[in-house]
Amino acid sequence: MFEKEINEIDEFFINENTGKIYRGLLAALEKPLISKFLLYTRGNQLQTAKILGINRNTLRGKIKKLGIGR
Repeated sequence: MFEKEINEIDEFFINENTGKIYRGLLAALEKPLISKFLLYTRGNQLQTAKILGINRNTLRGKIKKLGIGR
């Protein structure tokens, strides 16, 4: 899906962010992704969790940790 973008990541970025890339990308994408699907499901956490392929309790923890809906 994002193969082109991943292939365009240059060596400088990799060298400067070694050990931080996965967590950094996850942090940047997780909140807007969860927020988008909560809007799509009109706040239905069970349906959002199902769409995302995660457990509802995991979703609830992420919502709290990320401060979504405050």
